[in-house]
Amino acid sequence: MAIKLRNTRNVQFSMASMSDLVFLLLIFFMLTSTLVAPNAIKLLLPTSDSRTMAKQTVTVYINAERMLFLEETPVDLEELQQGLISRLENDLEGSVVLRADQTVPVQQVVSVIDIVNRINSMYQTRHKVILATQPQ
Repeated sequence: MAIKLRNTRNVQFSMASMSDLVFLLLIFFMLTSTLVAPNAIKLLLPTSDSRTMAKQTVTVYINAERMLFLEETPVDLEELQQGLISRLENDLEGSVVLRADQTVPVQQVVSVIDIVNRINSMYQTRHKVILATQPQ
């Protein structure tokens, strides 16, 4: 004679809580990955007390060896102008964030500003150059 239990046990596994956990982890890593490396090229930025935050369209780096980088790609002044034209062509008021090492001569910084001003006069735009600094 077989004895039957009134309460049968359900041995199935529910994936609902596991999928919730995976989505929470995905959101966490997506949010933290944008904050991890905003400055991929190692620079010693000049210090300043002012805090101006603007929408960052393009980033130009000048390292201590006076090498130019458009985002993370090494360029010279001609390639910089062509790269800025291609990246800024859809914006009328974009901003170029210039991250220059504090040992870079002012003339090199002015050369980048001149390129942006030349693009502004050629295409009748109002792009800004923002010099990135670190807080004191």
